[in-house]
Amino acid sequence: MVGPLHYLFLGAVLFALGGVGVVVRRNALIVLMSIELMLNAVNLTFLTFSRFPLVKSAPTQAGFLSGHTAVFFVIAVAAAEAAVGLAIVIAVFRSRSSVNVDEFDTLKF
Repeated sequence: MVGPLHYLFLGAVLFALGGVGVVVRRNALIVLMSIELMLNAVNLTFLTFSRFPLVKSAPTQAGFLSGHTAVFFVIAVAAAEAAVGLAIVIAVFRSRSSVNVDEFDTLKF
């Protein structure tokens, strides 16, 4: 039987992998993908607490839709982050011919 702790553990592992990817990798595209992985781990945690609420006194399931609402907003922010981040990476690549994060020391061209 899969319980809420399994989902929370999976979310923690995914978030940790994303955090390691942000800190260790130097490629800007890999860093953006790691941030997306971290946001998906947060979504999994929101949905876990929505599916398995801590308080069992709510009479209907309509009270537990706040987790789904939060996930919707996180997905919207993730899509905007991906679009803006990719546009910045493309602009920097055109001027410097590299996507190495260590070379992004200044935003002046």
